[in-house]
Amino acid sequence: MENPFKFGTIVEDNYFTDRVDEVAFIRQFVNSPNHLVLISPRRFGKSSVVEKALKLSGRKHITVNLQQVTSVNDLSAKLLRAFFKIYPLERVRHLITHFRIIPTLSLNPVTGLMDVGFQPSADGTVLLEDVMNLIEEAHSENNRMIVVLDEFQEILDIAPQLDKKLRSIMQVQKHINYILLGSQESMMTEIFEKKKSPFYHFGELMRLKKLPREDFYSYLSERLARCFPDSYEALSNQILDYTDCHPYYSQQLAANVWQIGMLQPEVADPVESAIQQIVTAHSLDYERLWMNLNRTNKWILHYSAINKLQKSGYIIYTDHFEIEDPFFRQWIKEEM
Repeated sequence: MENPFKFGTIVEDNYFTDRVDEVAFIRQFVNSPNHLVLISPRRFGKSSVVEKALKLSGRKHITVNLQQVTSVNDLSAKLLRAFFKIYPLERVRHLITHFRIIPTLSLNPVTGLMDVGFQPSADGTVLLEDVMNLIEEAHSENNRMIVVLDEFQEILDIAPQLDKKLRSIMQVQKHINYILLGSQESMMTEIFEKKKSPFYHFGELMRLKKLPREDFYSYLSERLARCFPDSYEALSNQILDYTDCHPYYSQQLAANVWQIGMLQPEVADPVESAIQQIVTAHSLDYERLWMNLNRTNKWILHYSAINKLQKSGYIIYTDHFEIEDPFFRQWIKEEM
């Protein structure tokens, strides 16, 4: 029997957990000419929510994760490469002839996709303008492209003044809907809510919260019942009590509980056993994280330390401050 829980990648189809209202909102919103800014802590499933909404909308879309971008040239290449996944070169060849710096294009025989490259010395601003203008010109007001930029707060670190340049290009475009995702709440809020920011009030602001407990409970219990017909209700509650309904870690813990139920049905407390397995498996990673924190941050004695830990992603705030990874929290308890 296949494990019914999935984590660590884009979650789709039967692995997708609820988010009916959020999916419906995004799906409807992209039918307007406006842009959407979606903020949530890491691993809350924002990429999965957006992907499902766009899939249901039937609209053409491309996605670039800015955490994987190393320079303006690299951003331009990734945007163009994603564009070629949708449009064959033959259909847009005439648009590329307008490029001021012609890219190097080659067909990857393994993937069947177009590889894109630019000379390292090429002017990144010119490249970005040409690529984004290409995407704009390939569409119309009645056939808008959706461009998703994930982990958008990274725009501040890729290159100086890139946020200003990107905003100046976007503000004149009429044939693209932008969806900008971010997980560092303080940085995203500064980008979109600070009056001096180029992206001040750029689009509709949406915050993705934890799943309602009753919805997550239904999702877990329905699947755990296949493996634990006599205890699935208690196990579902035990998992959610431990993870506080965090989408990623609830899926991770449930997947490990299910695995124990299938391979070690004699285990008396599969949730506790799964927690210990996860903590042990990540012990070296947690030790490295711990050693990189200074003493102040370790004890979280001052509010400034909380701010730093939030920016690093170790602490999140929903209705209270909490350590983002409950298994890291468990490791700390055991080590201390």
